[in-house]
Amino acid sequence: MKTLPPLNYIRSFEAAARHLSFTRAAEELGLTQAAVSGHVRALETFIGRPLFYRTPRSLGLTEVAASYLPTLRQALGRSRRRRAR
Repeated sequence: MKTLPPLNYIRSFEAAARHLSFTRAAEELGLTQAAVSGHVRALETFIGRPLFYRTPRSLGLTEVAASYLPTLRQALGRSRRRRAR
């Protein structure tokens, strides 16, 4: 990958993965459910892999998402700590 995806896509993915809900992620981030869903779909397109299993009433993480999540959370945590200084 030559470029990184937009940070909004990553934040939406992380919140949705934590809650396993686009709606709850949207509430946390102050966005609409459609915006979070759109960010996640755009991120999936960017990386070329699905991140969630979607059913009408639930979400589940794919293996790809589960493998990305720990590193992503660590990087976001470092970013938050730097901004807090």
